[in-house]
Amino acid sequence: MLDWLYALWPGLETSVGLLSLQPPGWGGNLLRGAVASLQIALGAFALGLVIGTFGALGKLHGGPVTRDLLSVYTVVVRAVPELILILILYYAGTDLLNQALQAMGRRPVEISGVVAGIAVLGIVQGAYATEVLRGAIQSVPRGQLEAARAYGMGSVQVLRRVTFPAMLPLALPGLSNLWLIATKDTALLAIVGFSELTLETRQAAGSTRAYFTFFLAAGAIYLTMTLVSARLFNWIEARYRRGQVRQ
Repeated sequence: MLDWLYALWPGLETSVGLLSLQPPGWGGNLLRGAVASLQIALGAFALGLVIGTFGALGKLHGGPVTRDLLSVYTVVVRAVPELILILILYYAGTDLLNQALQAMGRRPVEISGVVAGIAVLGIVQGAYATEVLRGAIQSVPRGQLEAARAYGMGSVQVLRRVTFPAMLPLALPGLSNLWLIATKDTALLAIVGFSELTLETRQAAGSTRAYFTFFLAAGAIYLTMTLVSARLFNWIEARYRRGQVRQ
């Protein structure tokens, strides 16, 4: 089998050596980059969910000023390309933070790449999550909410016991898409020097000139993340849709 593969692809043996986990192979670097990408994606997705939850509730139940501010936030973030947003939020955000610290008589700080990546992508994710969750909350049948209030539940109890359990299955397809977007958006952070999968791949390919090998390997890693994530979200959705009639 291996002889047939080597005959079909003469450079396969060299490519396998380049992808080895042990030096001089670069496989370990790619795996470290993949782990960093997952860390940033998980943190950004979680932060986006928090922002999206409060954003959706603010849009539905907040006052006029709150709704207007949230509308500006979601429109601007969704209208501006994500690469531009990352550059603005990273450089301008870091500069504003250090200026504020200097104004208070404190030293400037060097922000961790992981923390900055999570914050930047989390803000972007939050705008999309706000609309996904808002739409899911509005899709909850009004009769269920009225029945809960008739039983004497307060607003927080209705939200916790009725609204969130009913809207979660409706929101999961959109949230799964946001998670996949988060994993791929980590590649944009390479432009500001974050050592995630794409930057590690570029460095490995540039050092060895084996561009096809390393970018093919990076694509396979991203594809694996996508397939595993899709399977996980399908399992979660099936679990929360138990007992529901599928349309």
